[in-house]
Amino acid sequence: MTKAWTVKDIPSQTGKRVIVTGANSGIGWHAALELARAGAEVTIASRNEAKAADAVHRILAIAPGASVHAGTLDLSNPASVKAFADSQLTLSRPLDILINNAGVMALPDRRETQDGHEMQFATNVLGPYSLTGLLLPALLQSPAPRLVTVASGTHAIGGPVPIPDLDSKQNYKPIKAYAKTKLANILFARELQRRAGGRLLSTISHPGASKTNLFADTSFLMRLSALAMYPLLQSAAMGAEPTLMAATLKDAKPGGYYGPGGFAELRGHPVESRTAPVADDVAAARILFDELERMSGIRFVL
Repeated sequence: MTKAWTVKDIPSQTGKRVIVTGANSGIGWHAALELARAGAEVTIASRNEAKAADAVHRILAIAPGASVHAGTLDLSNPASVKAFADSQLTLSRPLDILINNAGVMALPDRRETQDGHEMQFATNVLGPYSLTGLLLPALLQSPAPRLVTVASGTHAIGGPVPIPDLDSKQNYKPIKAYAKTKLANILFARELQRRAGGRLLSTISHPGASKTNLFADTSFLMRLSALAMYPLLQSAAMGAEPTLMAATLKDAKPGGYYGPGGFAELRGHPVESRTAPVADDVAAARILFDELERMSGIRFVL
């Protein structure tokens, strides 16, 4: 029987610089904690400055001497994304790992950002695309840059492809809109891998069913589903393991997908998994990537 992968299998991250978005709590915080414990210099990027600072304080209480920093980033706001990226590029240092973890889930009503995009799409897809593109110069300075995109098993219901109505203007359904963003995450991550070739490694993770604060502002149906599944929900620490595996596994596959290996991929230690067939559509991924470039005005120079 193959030994289960755990955080004890994380190799030394000494000398690596890492950014984790949405790491003030939940899965992102546990990922930041373990990477800092392994020796990485970690920046916690959160839209709430005070919560980011508190997250740093909590990590230092567990791992005194760790190198952890706080940064302010609202992925739904292009100005905030650019300001955060500029602050990182000003450091003139390589970025080894970018973990696009932050997200919102199944908002009960359709909300728009200040520039007119649906909030889930802006936060989960367009913002991470923009951030990755802006930070690409720093990533490409690293000898082995890695991007981790946190998706979800719900991507399987996010089709059809090409994904229509990215901003959900025609028919907003909370869970469907969320699933579309998670499918888009996978299509983006794999198209980036195809365009980058061997210049960076783009991996994908999903946390299964985990106890996080994403359920704090979500639809009634999603809360009801969470309540029904409560006995199966695993801790946020366990939910972070697939992200950590995708971020640190020595032989991680380009475009590889990592998630819980237990019951229905809802819980358990991480394994390499398979996405739904809808996520394998190369033409749809290309169309999405080009559309994100058009919307954001940010072109990936690879």
